[in-house]
Amino acid sequence: MTNDLGLLYIELLPRDIMVIREAKLTDAPAIAKVHVDTWRTTYSNLMPAKFLADLSYEERETKWVKILSNIAQDNFTYIAEDGIGQVVGFANGGKERTGDRLYEGELYAIYILEKYQRQGLGYRLVSTIATKLMQSGISSMLVWVLADNPAVHFYQSLGGQQVYQKQIEIATLQLVEVAYGWTDTRREII
Repeated sequence: MTNDLGLLYIELLPRDIMVIREAKLTDAPAIAKVHVDTWRTTYSNLMPAKFLADLSYEERETKWVKILSNIAQDNFTYIAEDGIGQVVGFANGGKERTGDRLYEGELYAIYILEKYQRQGLGYRLVSTIATKLMQSGISSMLVWVLADNPAVHFYQSLGGQQVYQKQIEIATLQLVEVAYGWTDTRREII
């Protein structure tokens, strides 16, 4: 758009402004909706359509209420919301869950609605989790992701190195899950 002086300007609408903030218990329904909706778009070519269609907002909300009710210093969730307060993504992380000696922190989950991907929100959410881990004295981190998930390129672009691989079962399918790791998030992510 141009104004009367012929100058080009961009109008930012409130929905274009993204805020990253710590999740509250009242965010559970919105987080559940993002979680289910992103599974349906991200995994549409990886999992049976019926399995994805049967995902329940209510069941996912119950799980998120439990997670958000039990937030400890070493487990935290951040959301991305637009300027009008709509939750469009989230990330959850904390201490690595298996006792790995090299990677002490873990990005448990990160999901962003398809419409809001490739706009820098993923980096902002991962960076926020890494920063929170550093505040707890943890500067290494890993994330597990399905090997066929297109998001593997995102983790690679952040400097993540594939460090582990394992077989998992989801919806009666045998799938390969890989872990991307960062030995020093201070240099590699933040």
